[in-house]
Amino acid sequence: MPAPPDFGRQAALRLCLSSRPRLYSPRFQPGDPTIPTPPDAYRRAGVDIAAGNDLVRRIAPLAAATARPGAGAGLGGFGAVFDPRAAGYTDPLLVATTDGVGTKLLVATAVGRHDTVGIDLVAMCVNDLLVQGAEPLVFLDYFATARLDPAHAAEVISGVAAACRAVGCALIGGETAEMPGLYHGDDYDLAGFAVGAVERGALLPRPDVAAGDVVLGLASSGVHSNGFSLVRRLVADLGLAYGAPAPFAPEQTLGDALLTPTRLYGPAVLPQVRAGRIKALAHITGGGLAENIPRVLATGLGVTLRPTAWTPAPVFGWLAATGKLSAAEMARTFNCGLGLIAVVACEHAAAVAAELAAAGETVAEVGTVEPAAEGAAPVSFASPLMFERAP
Repeated sequence: MPAPPDFGRQAALRLCLSSRPRLYSPRFQPGDPTIPTPPDAYRRAGVDIAAGNDLVRRIAPLAAATARPGAGAGLGGFGAVFDPRAAGYTDPLLVATTDGVGTKLLVATAVGRHDTVGIDLVAMCVNDLLVQGAEPLVFLDYFATARLDPAHAAEVISGVAAACRAVGCALIGGETAEMPGLYHGDDYDLAGFAVGAVERGALLPRPDVAAGDVVLGLASSGVHSNGFSLVRRLVADLGLAYGAPAPFAPEQTLGDALLTPTRLYGPAVLPQVRAGRIKALAHITGGGLAENIPRVLATGLGVTLRPTAWTPAPVFGWLAATGKLSAAEMARTFNCGLGLIAVVACEHAAAVAAELAAAGETVAEVGTVEPAAEGAAPVSFASPLMFERAP
């Protein structure tokens, strides 16, 4: 039998070549005079260890502010530990997700604003935990760039920390990779990793989703973090400047409007999940309404949506008109105004909608679960998708 791989050695090699893990610990303080000053050759090759240490100094307080039961902000070492019992769990299932922000980062770079994309990063991961009934417990980020600018990176991580605080998730660490030659200029990329928990038996979707259940739609805050390659192409084709007024929201610049962060649905929705009132949830991301809703439906079931029940934000009308996009293409590319779908029993629909609205969500009854017709698409529309045209 071959010897098992030496993961510690591989990790050490990776660290020496390109990266600095950030596990927030009081044991090592960057700049400690007992640590020998690194040779200048590495900096001349494009990796500035001093800049990495500066970044850790800037963001350690941000991470500390996200501490929660089960995880502190000073666990340190080569990994971080979470204690589910300290968080109140008795027999939990762990749920893990990972995601990124995509080419929305290029809009942030063009605008020179980076505090919102960290919120997007967390939202894309923890909303995916939510749809499985899980509470987000811990989050880690990966930040890769051609040249580390501590102020820029700290701006990104400030958004990550703000979103973690909003959903009660501990930012327990991350990694910063400065990789000249792989990235160029102001290029950077983000990846997020979240772990959550749900008590055994409470996992979503539930097996009792059935014809006659009501579909609730929770409004999105805008485009969220999907479809930006198409969005940027339309902006470029029109020759628009990100600093100019947005055609669909003249009170904002185009850049600021498009950088509106992905909505965090957990604080409002998780109490409904724990009360047993929600049977299934779908996070409307890449693939839009058409491809995400079927992921939580059993074989033989479909959903009919009523587009007259909700009003998509004006950005979607602008995208549809500018790109000459059909309703079908809009429905499989963008969230079309609904960032989260909830399936509930008919008798609970009004109460759940009212409580979600009281918690700050814009919610409407947008459809029903029905038996799927043989050979038909699992998501159908009772009338054509309609979008308001930009003023």
